[in-house]
Amino acid sequence: MKKPFKKTWMMASALTLGLAVLTPLQAGATSVQTPNNATVQMEQQITGTITDNYGDGINLKGKDGKNYFISFYKFSKEQLEKLNLTEGQEITVEGSIVNNYSDFYTFEVYKRDLPKEITTEELAKLEKLFNEIKRLEKEASVLEDTSTEAAEKKYDEIAKIYEDMYKITKPYILASWEPQSFDEYLQDFGFSENNIVIEAEDKKQLKTIYDEWVKLAKAGIEEDKADEKFEAFYTILQPYLDKLYPPQTFEEYMADTELAIPAETLAKLKTIYDDAQKAEKDKNEELSEKLWTEFYSMMDEFYTPQTFEEYMADFAFEVSETDKKQLKALYEEIIAFDKKVEQEKIDAKWDAFYTILDPYFTANKEILISASKLTLNGQVYIPQ
Repeated sequence: MKKPFKKTWMMASALTLGLAVLTPLQAGATSVQTPNNATVQMEQQITGTITDNYGDGINLKGKDGKNYFISFYKFSKEQLEKLNLTEGQEITVEGSIVNNYSDFYTFEVYKRDLPKEITTEELAKLEKLFNEIKRLEKEASVLEDTSTEAAEKKYDEIAKIYEDMYKITKPYILASWEPQSFDEYLQDFGFSENNIVIEAEDKKQLKTIYDEWVKLAKAGIEEDKADEKFEAFYTILQPYLDKLYPPQTFEEYMADTELAIPAETLAKLKTIYDDAQKAEKDKNEELSEKLWTEFYSMMDEFYTPQTFEEYMADFAFEVSETDKKQLKALYEEIIAFDKKVEQEKIDAKWDAFYTILDPYFTANKEILISASKLTLNGQVYIPQ
């Protein structure tokens, strides 16, 4: 299996965020001397080609050969829409390096979306709470490698602070909230376009519940009752949602595979598949997880493993011939093991495999840049 890597951007959640190593700056960065003679890099300029565009950020392959992730949090949505950045474009970026992804989401970015009616005193409280979250996030990130339980406690603290922040902003948000009408809300599901007709009695009940929910939510007092209304609404709507998004049948799932599976095994797989889907529908998570694990374990027996060359082709870097020889030997040992009885040996070999690869991941890790200036096709853009 591939070593998991993912980016997570913080948009007012208490989730953990990926870490990145502070990479030495390229030539051309501006620096200043602090009173204790420590050098602090301020801004640097990178020119490169866009390899991925995420809307609020891009992956950039620099002309210096390094990999960058550029955050556009400082720029408005309107600016980014007008830029219309696409893969393959060459762009020049000026900005400052940050240590991890959460550093992109500063208080300045957060307050940009706050209601204008927020008072100066409330803004000061929010900033204090925001900074406390940042401190706890850093502590939790460090603890993740040593104590999951301690890290979880930090995230619980973060969640509580978000609740305190919401208490401050909630009255302003509710005051400016203009809920959709029932007909508009229902139309957004796309039932009509898919020729799904909601029965008159169900529609009548849905409208009554929706109107009651809006009234409770707008008042912002009886949140539990509002949640109950929302659940009741979706209980009635669920059969129509099932028609709109029917679950994939076993036959449809298998049509996408080209595996030679005996008829007897196919029958067993179908039973497990259908039972797993039923458990999901019944919200029996424990049973659902058990059945899906059993299903995929049986399916794995019929897949042909990738060759070592195919596996390595997914990595965006080359390894030395010496390391490649060791990696290939380990990989071929891994795929030769019997998963049912030799999982511990498999795990140990994967650990050894990625121990060899780790220096390559480190060397190719993205440098994180918070953009303050962009140059595209000779046109300069700065945050508004």
